[in-house]
Amino acid sequence: MSPSHDYWFPAKRYGWGWGFPVRWQGWATLLAYLVLLGTVIFRYRPAGHPLMFAMLVALLTVAFVAVCWLKGEPPRWRWGKD
Repeated sequence: MSPSHDYWFPAKRYGWGWGFPVRWQGWATLLAYLVLLGTVIFRYRPAGHPLMFAMLVALLTVAFVAVCWLKGEPPRWRWGKD
């Protein structure tokens, strides 16, 4: 991670994507995602409301990935130390 950038999510060392947050804003985003996901699981049980459950989980996940994309290091495939 470059010290001149204020990324919330650093790039993973191996593979594509982001690792755990490194700033409080990233941790707050991750916590909000997990709390909302837990609320969806509790409120719309997969056995009782499968379509609503799948749509809400997909919506939350797309929103979380969008935040990672905007506030994280630019994603690319990594093979370790670059």
